[in-house]
Amino acid sequence: MAAPKKGRQGTQGRPGRTLALILIAIVALTGGMFASGHTTPRLGIDLAGGTSITLQAKNEPGQKNAINPTNMNTAVDIMNRRVNGLGVTEAEVQTQGDSNIIVNIPKGTNSEQAREQVGTTAKLYFRPVLTTEVSGGDPTASPSPSASSSASTGSDKDTDEDKATDKATSSSSPSTSPSASSSTQGRAVTDALKADPTPSGSGSAASSPSASPSASVDPATAKLQAEYTALDCTKKTARAKAGDGVKAADPTVACGQNSQGQWQKYILGPAEVEGTDVDKASALFDTQGAAGWKVTMDFTSKGAKKFASITGKLAQNQSPQNQFAIVLDGEVVSDPFVSQALTGGSAEISGSFKQQEAEDLANMLSYGALPLTFTEASVTTVTAALGGEQLEAGLIAGAIGLALVIIYLVAYYRGLSLIAIASLLVSAVMTYVIMSLLGPAIGFALNLPAVCGAIVAIGITADSFIVFFERIRDEIREGRTLRPAVERGWPRARRTILVSDFVSFLAAAVLFVVTVGKVQGFAFTLGLTTLLDVVVVFFFTKPLMTILARKKFFAEGHSWSGLDPKRLGVQPPLRRTRRVSAPVDTKEA
Repeated sequence: MAAPKKGRQGTQGRPGRTLALILIAIVALTGGMFASGHTTPRLGIDLAGGTSITLQAKNEPGQKNAINPTNMNTAVDIMNRRVNGLGVTEAEVQTQGDSNIIVNIPKGTNSEQAREQVGTTAKLYFRPVLTTEVSGGDPTASPSPSASSSASTGSDKDTDEDKATDKATSSSSPSTSPSASSSTQGRAVTDALKADPTPSGSGSAASSPSASPSASVDPATAKLQAEYTALDCTKKTARAKAGDGVKAADPTVACGQNSQGQWQKYILGPAEVEGTDVDKASALFDTQGAAGWKVTMDFTSKGAKKFASITGKLAQNQSPQNQFAIVLDGEVVSDPFVSQALTGGSAEISGSFKQQEAEDLANMLSYGALPLTFTEASVTTVTAALGGEQLEAGLIAGAIGLALVIIYLVAYYRGLSLIAIASLLVSAVMTYVIMSLLGPAIGFALNLPAVCGAIVAIGITADSFIVFFERIRDEIREGRTLRPAVERGWPRARRTILVSDFVSFLAAAVLFVVTVGKVQGFAFTLGLTTLLDVVVVFFFTKPLMTILARKKFFAEGHSWSGLDPKRLGVQPPLRRTRRVSAPVDTKEA
């Protein structure tokens, strides 16, 4: 009989250690929550208030298979830049499915402005740099580089040594005769700015600041000068408004960030090349030379002529007038210099690029010719008051559901309901703490469908306890005492619980993959609580039941324990009785 006893002991294990393990995990998670400073779950747009915009991508006419992960991720990057330009904090821009982008902007933002920013196609332009300086600092004054120079311009976006060179060496001869019309327009703006005493990156163009523009300066140039003087690119709101509403054919002011992390401000000439003139762009590593990572650009036939014209004019100027700014949505993302006309239809930007910097710039250049447009599929605006009402209603619904479950457990299972209630409490604490930690970790936001998922999970969790309790009661009905009933009933209950939770988790996973928008919040919460149900049942409910089965209250089947054999219909074993016969009179016999 020794072997079976060992087997039963091994099956029971050490429930005290298991309980201590899960309690330590709860304490550690709770401590991490308070240490991170995020003691409440991050609320979604529908609860905290704000604007949610769903954009659907469509191919441009004549373009096929343009809706792909690369183009969609590039579009997300651009929209992130736009939303951040509005001064929005904790905004979310993410892809949903294959062709949708969800933009969630919290309260405190102009919803109409946000819709205009994220809903329009990105605008990419190549503009000549007329003057530039560090915003709030001294004007740049860099020497003019020669054709083979790689000297710093002091204002490059990606690197201090960025330069544009012709990718086709056979057609890289300097252009000395730019088109007259384009040159006249460009030189007129440049001459006007030189006449006005404006800080400039060129030594010949820089002069002492003046309180008011020269009388010979036309009103448009005077206005541009005033905007440049007042522009403070260190402020997010100022960067968002810089060049707002300016046409491509007009000069403008803009902001950009150099390699030292400083914000530059610019006066830029009219756009000479548009993003649609770029056929493709890519980031490559130069294995033959010492250039490292570089960005290559291929232009359309029309774009090649425009690029050759502008680079031919810029090559004749001194810094910074020999630079062209690549402007995306009004912000300078790179400003390389040129030393010769680039007439080969392709060019490359080289310098001390890091891989990520080169890839980002190539994506931005590609987006200028991205064959995608976006249409608004839906726009939802939720006020903070309405969100608070929804949250309150959800919490009330959850409290009612929890109360009904507890009433049922107490009425039907009596003492066993204490185990179920303690397990529900542990599950609720773990769910709350994990949701609070997932907010800053992965950006999880608790929206109204997610609250519904948590409410549904109450029933799923309670169902696991009921399965386990009923298996124990079945064993008792067969005449076993409590401790063997717990250990014999657990394997059967365990299989049923795992199958049930697997089906729930599979449904949540499928729903999360195939849906878009807020329904994913429901699926995520349902899947999370289903996993926690397995953890709680295995590491809390079962060990606690094993410990309490040794207590007299439960082991002897008290009438309020929920395990009373009489209430369970257990029939007492039948006893054999001996029949007493009448005595026999031997005398008569």
